[in-house]
Amino acid sequence: MTLSVRNLNVRIEQIPVLRDVAFDVPEGAMVGLVGRNGAGKTTLLRSIMGLLPVESGAITIHGTDVTAVPGHRRAGMGVSYLPEDRRLIPQLTVEENILLPAWANGLADFPTRLEWIYGLMPEVADFRARRALQLSGGQQKLVALARALMPGRRLLLLDEPFEGVAPVLSRRLTEVIGRLRQEGLSVILSESDAVHSADLVDSVYRIERGVVTAGTSGSENP
Repeated sequence: MTLSVRNLNVRIEQIPVLRDVAFDVPEGAMVGLVGRNGAGKTTLLRSIMGLLPVESGAITIHGTDVTAVPGHRRAGMGVSYLPEDRRLIPQLTVEENILLPAWANGLADFPTRLEWIYGLMPEVADFRARRALQLSGGQQKLVALARALMPGRRLLLLDEPFEGVAPVLSRRLTEVIGRLRQEGLSVILSESDAVHSADLVDSVYRIERGVVTAGTSGSENP
């Protein structure tokens, strides 16, 4: 099992946000996390990444309990996070943004990994020398995904990857994310609805007011 979350409770400023969350992500599976804005999707993904403290419960990645492990150590476990707001550094080039996790985590194989990423997304290679601020919102999403793929060798957490993206680039993102299954990655894909993810995911979990309900197969998801 790539990821196992058990009885997870998280508070932000003493307000309960996640309540007894429990779910699994099998090896090589793509799992949807669907819920309205404010339901707790981002809090859950940030908690899994170790970016928010956990009040109680357990997070296990690749069989290791990481509940109390600092967030910066997730990258060394092949885990990465694509935030909804992209968080690129505007003044850096596309390639510099992609390489930031490699520099921060001392990933020695970054040239090979970068070549693989460019093979997956050749359009990103085409504008690798441009500054991030010169890109459209959809192009920035592609770059943010490329950056997440640098350390994300086993588990990717994608927070609203299609939000605010033009239809043509949204379709392209769908193609790229779909190809990740062939690479054996496990993926959590969060959305406010299942419009884009229905044909991508193996199962869907719904989250409402911080409570996650049992998953269904992607094909059963309306």
